[in-house]
Amino acid sequence: MKKVYGSAAEALDGLLFDGMTIAAGGFGLCGIPELLIDAMVESGVKDLTIASNNCGVDGFGLGKLLDTKQIKKMMSSYVGENAEFMRQYLSGELELEFNPQGTLAERMRAGGAGIPGFYTKTGVGTVVAEGKEVKTFRGEDYILEEGIFADLSIVKAWKADTTGNCVFRKTARNFNPPAAMCGKICVMEVEEIVQPGELDPDHIHLPGIFVHRIIKGEHEKRIEQRTVRKREEA
Repeated sequence: MKKVYGSAAEALDGLLFDGMTIAAGGFGLCGIPELLIDAMVESGVKDLTIASNNCGVDGFGLGKLLDTKQIKKMMSSYVGENAEFMRQYLSGELELEFNPQGTLAERMRAGGAGIPGFYTKTGVGTVVAEGKEVKTFRGEDYILEEGIFADLSIVKAWKADTTGNCVFRKTARNFNPPAAMCGKICVMEVEEIVQPGELDPDHIHLPGIFVHRIIKGEHEKRIEQRTVRKREEA
């Protein structure tokens, strides 16, 4: 089965449709599938529901899809660093489903494991619990959260072999593994592609069974917030 494609547009060919749900990896601008996002912008697909920790920044990452108003709804845990996100939400142009960060990650992981729902204490007694089933275990209340089952996953890895086994680079691992797992189809962009057997089996973070299409490309890797210490006086 061929998994390696020549470009992001080729890898997404035949997969995009209006109104679909997409799980996107990344945290801030770390480990985001920027090439696949650019291809989605060019495709013109619209009315998207996107499950992602956040929505990039103004003019970069998923923020590009906000600028073109291709996103209908965000399922996120953090909405800072993006003025357009705030503007669209407050004006009623964008739907937003808030998720505690760990809950969002677990909802993706649950979807990938075929688990339709789970109970958690996180959010009990807050607006997060509104409209959700509450059940008591050992004298404490828990709310029911549903697993996320996406039509498509778009993720970014550091290195993969041609069968899709991959390694994520340090903190770029973040939401990428659970996001990759919960999509019916997973498209992954990487910095390097190697042959089967070149990756140490003990170092593989996500097995190729979850990955359907792979592209290799150059990445900008923009830094969201650059902070440095002042140089000490000599």
